[in-house]
Amino acid sequence: MADTPDTPDSPARPPSRRPLSPYHDAPKLPTEPITIGDIVKGDGPVMLEIGPGRGRFALEFCAARPDWRVLAIEIRRKSSHILDARMRARGWSERARCFADDAREVLPRIGPDGSVDAAAIHFPDPWWKARHNKRLVVTDALVPELARLVRPGGLVLVQTDVPHRAEAYYPRFAEHPAFESLGNPYVDDSPFAPARSNREAIAIVDGLPVYRMVFRRK
Repeated sequence: MADTPDTPDSPARPPSRRPLSPYHDAPKLPTEPITIGDIVKGDGPVMLEIGPGRGRFALEFCAARPDWRVLAIEIRRKSSHILDARMRARGWSERARCFADDAREVLPRIGPDGSVDAAAIHFPDPWWKARHNKRLVVTDALVPELARLVRPGGLVLVQTDVPHRAEAYYPRFAEHPAFESLGNPYVDDSPFAPARSNREAIAIVDGLPVYRMVFRRK
């Protein structure tokens, strides 16, 4: 068989590059152990918000309580990027931050123990199918981490508008030896009012029930 004549090499195709998300640089927490005082500066009390979403609660809380520091953890990059930018635009970047992280992964790295004065979890776990259970936030693993981080006398607020979620959340905290319930099982209003989450504000306007659970660290 005759040799195939040499042909010039075809020009190499440039590697395909997907455009970066405009939120690819959303702030993230360090991968090593984290000291809260290195993240939110100052000596004021600390509010830990898990899943701030669009950020209404965090912004209203910061405005109403200028002596507090706020650490918010939001898994969605877009939401965390926008909230952190809004905090920065209001001049709160030293005492208030939002990070694009999974709270279930980062809480074990946060310390020191007893360094959080209050925690809030608003309307978590909007998934209905069994295959999504792995995405749930309020689980048996979360409660001991909050028990470790929240100081004695500190409060934890968990609220939802889904009855069966409330029925699952309440015993996780109420039956943990580190917490005592301040409701039976629910309370009439948030201890952090007038700050409201986006979903909470909508539910109030629409007249929908909100199941608010408040627990105190013993």
